[in-house]
Amino acid sequence: MSSLVEDEPSLIRQTGFVLFWSARVLSTSCFQIVAVVIGWQMYALTSSTFNLGLVGLCQFLPMLLLTILAGHVADRFDRRVIVRTCQFVEGLTALGLALASWYGVISPHVIFAAAALIGACRTFEAPTTAALLPMVVSPAILPKALALSASAIQTATIIGPALGGVLYIAGAGHAYLFVAVFYLIAGTLISLLQIVVPPAKREPATLRSLFSGFGFIKSRPIILGAISLDMVAVLLGGATALLPVYARDILHTNSLGLGALRASPAIGALLMSLVLTRWPMKSRVGHKMFGAVMVFGAGTVIFGLSTWFPLSMAALIIMGSADVVSVVVRSTLVQLGTPDAMRGRVSAVNSMFIGTSNQLGEFESGMTASLFGTVPAVVLGGVGTILVALAWSQLFKPLRDADRFPERSA
Repeated sequence: MSSLVEDEPSLIRQTGFVLFWSARVLSTSCFQIVAVVIGWQMYALTSSTFNLGLVGLCQFLPMLLLTILAGHVADRFDRRVIVRTCQFVEGLTALGLALASWYGVISPHVIFAAAALIGACRTFEAPTTAALLPMVVSPAILPKALALSASAIQTATIIGPALGGVLYIAGAGHAYLFVAVFYLIAGTLISLLQIVVPPAKREPATLRSLFSGFGFIKSRPIILGAISLDMVAVLLGGATALLPVYARDILHTNSLGLGALRASPAIGALLMSLVLTRWPMKSRVGHKMFGAVMVFGAGTVIFGLSTWFPLSMAALIIMGSADVVSVVVRSTLVQLGTPDAMRGRVSAVNSMFIGTSNQLGEFESGMTASLFGTVPAVVLGGVGTILVALAWSQLFKPLRDADRFPERSA
């Protein structure tokens, strides 16, 4: 078997992968920057945890409404055109926010509308990007390409929030303009991609094919259990929407501190990704997933109670490390168990679960914080995550007892 070092040059020499990786880093970084700037700006305008939660809801609702269509579109049309169009629209949205900020017409309603539009674009962009990668690299190096593509996301998730905090010092308008320019560059890079693996034969468009992604996942209890466990755990345990509150009111820091807090889970995720690359999971994958979810819940409790910035960052790093174990198990089950012809639709459903745990989780955090207070909301979410892991271990025993990953589906 080739080593990682031996595989690396073959990928670097493939212009298509370099373009794809670069575009993904830029796009994901831009999304993370926007998340920091919108959150800080909304809280500066309203001082409302409820409005912070509504931003997450505005991003989630388009995903809920458009996911089925997004997966179908990804399997039937040129994926490069879809991704490029989404990135250009996201860039124009960021430009609109920049102009609104400069001319003093920014308001919660403008931010809500922009969040909804970005959420709609991400609904199409995320599953299409996932389905595009196997078309721009040869099958022999696809596993390595998938690993490095995942590292692109983690890298961007670390750089983006920190950069967002720095850019906000110059003003929200300048931060949004930066995002607009780099979304344009990302879309241009996608336009330059060459397809090396032709797409699979497209089946006729029917109502059954439209919903087939859901049916496929439902028919496989292990995949369903893994996706739903990851979704519910992050839904309850995610405190991302409340980070502006912790940064300003509890930890008494500024936008740079907020960027560091948002980057902390990604730091933990990247470190754990490196560990799993060196020592991949080969046995007891089900038990490791459930254990990681419970560690994630415990980290959430620690973060919720902390009033010391270094401890808060450490808790978030632990949460990110635990979360990536769950993500690796889930994504590996999906990748190895999904036929190529259905990759777009299954990726779309998977993206909806991810979006539910992230965007709807932000709404849940904002709502519970407005009802019970910020600290109790986060602590209760962490405890709830642990309880859900215990419950799922009984509801999905095949997942809990899974020892190894399945062979790749044809």
